[in-house]
Amino acid sequence: MLNAALKILKQHYGYTTFRPGQEKIITSLLGNKDTLAIMPTGAGKSLCFQIPALLLPGVTLVVSPLISLMKDQVDALNGVGIPATFINSSLTLSQVNERIYNAKCGRYKIIYIAPERLESDSFQAAIKVLTISLLAIDEAHCVSQWGHDFRPSYRAVGSFIASLPNRPIIGAFTATATTDVTQDIITLLALKNPDVYMTGFDRENLSFTVIRGENKQDFTLKYITANKEQSGIIYAATRKEVDNLYSLLYKKGYSVGKYHAGLPDKERQHYQEQFIYDNISIMVATNAFGMGIDKSNVRYVIHYNMPKNMEAYYQEAGRAGRDGEPSECMLLFGAQDPLLQRYLIEQTTFDTDRKTNELSKLQTMVDYCHTPECLRKFILSYFGETSDITECANCSNCKDDNELTDITLDAQKIFSCVMRVKERYGTTLIASVLKGSKDKKVLQLGFDSLSTYGLLKNYTLPEIRDAINRLIATDYLMLTDSEYPVVKLAPKGVAVLKNQTKVWQKVPKRTQKITADNSLFSLLRSLRKTIADREQIPPYLVFADSTLKEMSEYCPTSYDALLTIKGVGESKRKRYGDEFLEVLQQYALANNIQSSNLSIESKEAAVKVQESPSHVISLELYQKGHSLEEISQMRKLKSLTIQDHLVRCYQEGHPVNWDALIPPQYEKLILSKVAQLGAERLKILKDALPEEISYAAIKAVLCKHNR
Repeated sequence: MLNAALKILKQHYGYTTFRPGQEKIITSLLGNKDTLAIMPTGAGKSLCFQIPALLLPGVTLVVSPLISLMKDQVDALNGVGIPATFINSSLTLSQVNERIYNAKCGRYKIIYIAPERLESDSFQAAIKVLTISLLAIDEAHCVSQWGHDFRPSYRAVGSFIASLPNRPIIGAFTATATTDVTQDIITLLALKNPDVYMTGFDRENLSFTVIRGENKQDFTLKYITANKEQSGIIYAATRKEVDNLYSLLYKKGYSVGKYHAGLPDKERQHYQEQFIYDNISIMVATNAFGMGIDKSNVRYVIHYNMPKNMEAYYQEAGRAGRDGEPSECMLLFGAQDPLLQRYLIEQTTFDTDRKTNELSKLQTMVDYCHTPECLRKFILSYFGETSDITECANCSNCKDDNELTDITLDAQKIFSCVMRVKERYGTTLIASVLKGSKDKKVLQLGFDSLSTYGLLKNYTLPEIRDAINRLIATDYLMLTDSEYPVVKLAPKGVAVLKNQTKVWQKVPKRTQKITADNSLFSLLRSLRKTIADREQIPPYLVFADSTLKEMSEYCPTSYDALLTIKGVGESKRKRYGDEFLEVLQQYALANNIQSSNLSIESKEAAVKVQESPSHVISLELYQKGHSLEEISQMRKLKSLTIQDHLVRCYQEGHPVNWDALIPPQYEKLILSKVAQLGAERLKILKDALPEEISYAAIKAVLCKHNR
C-alpha cells in the first residue's frame, strides 16, 4: 500500500517523499484505523486523506466548514487529476442527485460537504446508495466548546456517523488542539481506539516577532512599503479597524482588499478571489478570513491587534509560508489590546465556564507578548510539545542583537508625570503634558504649571506615547480595566522612582526587506500569472512559489529534469511543461547556463548540502579562516548574529577556536572585569573596558572560560 501511495504522491502532486508524519497517518487510515491527526497549518494534512481516498474503494466524504472555499479545493484536486466534487446549499436538488449518481458510477473519489448538510434527512437518504470508505473531518477542533472556533453544526457529525448503515473509517484533522480539545474530538466523534498523531507544531520556515509599544500604523506602512512585491495578510480585531486600515492603505495606493462578516457576501467573495488570484497583494481582515485558504505564497502575516488566544494566533499566523519558504509572522502589541479582547469575550461568551476558560487563554496570550524567552518555544510548550532548545534563532527574542539602553531618566519623568496628574488620565493627556502641549484640556486643567510639563519637549508626541506604551507593556505602568483606560503606576515603576532599580530597554529594530526575487523567478512568476488568468484559477494552483524558486535555482531545460522539481507531477508537466520549459531554455541560452540534466538523487544531495542549520554554516566559514566581518558580508547578517551563531555552536558541542577573537593582551583584563561586574549584562562590561575591545572578544572570553 505504501508503494502505491508514493506512486500517487509523485503522479498527482509531484513529490517523491512524504512530509514528516504524513506516511504514518496515511498508513493508519489504509489499515482501517480511526485516526486523529494534529498537524500545523502548511504541514499537508489534506494530502493525508486525499491519498487514501484514491486507494480505498468507493468514495470519501470530507466535512469542511466553509462552503465558499469548497469550489477552490475541488478545483485544486481536479487540477492534479483527482476526480472530486462538492455538495452544499449552492446546488439545486437535481444537481445534488446528479453528483451522487456520478459518485455511485465511480466518477468521483472525493466529495466535500458542509457539516450542516449532515442534518438533512433527504441528504442522508440520498447517500445511502454510496459506498463510503472514509469520512474525513477537516478542522475537527470545531466540534469542541473548548476549541477556539466552536461550531454547533459540528455536533451533528457524531450522530451522522451513527446513522450510516456501514461505519466508514473516520479521520479527524486539525491544526491546533490542546489536551482538552483532543479528548473532546475523540469523544464527540465517537472515534474507536484511534491512532493519534501529533506531527509537531513547529514551522521552521516561519519567523515570529512581537513588537510592543510601537506606532502600529507607522510600522505597518514601513513594512509593506519595504515588501510591496509580497503577498500578506493583516489581521485586525474589529470590523471598524479593518475598514480604517483598508481605507488608509487604499488611499496610499496599495493593492489591498478587506474581509469581515459585516460586508455583503459578493464583496467578500470579490476581495477573496482577487487575493487568491494575486490581483491584490494585501488582505486586511478579521478572524473571519482564512480558514481553508490554500494560498501558498503568503509571505507575511501581521496581527495589528493581539488575538484572544494562542490557538487563533497560531492558526492565523500559520497562513504564511504554506509552501515552506521563509515567511514572517509579526504581532503588534498595544496596551489596549487585552482590554479590547476582554470586552469582546464579555460581549459574546455567556456560559460561565467557557468565559473563564477564554479569559485564561487571553492571559496566556498576554504572557506570550511579554515573555523574554524564545517565542517559538513558548508556542510549542503551550500545545504540549517539549523541546530542549533554549533559542530558535528565528524569533525576535532570539535574534535581537541590539544592546540594552538605560532609559531610567526618561522613564522617571513619565512616572513622575503619572503621579502629578493623580493617576487619573490616559496616555494621550500624559504625553501632551510631557511634550509641553498647549492643548486646550491641558491648559484648562492647569497642567501647564506642573513640574513635569515639557520635560520631554525634545520628543514628538507619537514618540512619547510609544514610550508610555512600552512601559505599560513591560509592567512599569498599568491601565485600568475601564471604558476609558487610565494610566497608573505599577510596583516596578515605584521602585524606579525610588532609585531602587533601573529601566533597560532595547532600541526598536527596523524592518528589513525580504530577499528580492531573482530575474528568472520573476519571469516564471509572470508566466504563472498569465496561465492562471487564462485558465481562471489562482496562480498557486499552477505552481507554488517554492516550485518556481526551485526551478530558478536549478533551471531545468528538459522534460526529465523538470520532473525532478518538487511540485511538478506528471499531470502538471503535461499541462504546463512546454510553456515553462520555453522560458527556462531561453533564460539558460541568454545567460550561458549549461543544460540541466538533474537526477532526483543528485538534486536531493545538493539540497541536503544547503540544509545545514544557519549557525553551523557560520561556524564552517569561520573554521575556513574567514573573519566575522567577512562572514557577515557573505551571509548578509549582522556581525552580532554571527557571534551568537558561534556561541550557539559551542553550546551544542562544536569545537570553536576562540583565541582568534581574543586580543592576548586583554584576556586577563576581561576576566578581571567579569569577576568584578558579573557576566549578565554585556554592555556594562563593554563600557568598563577599553574601547578597542569588541563584544566578540568579550563573548569569546566568556565561552573559552565557561563563564
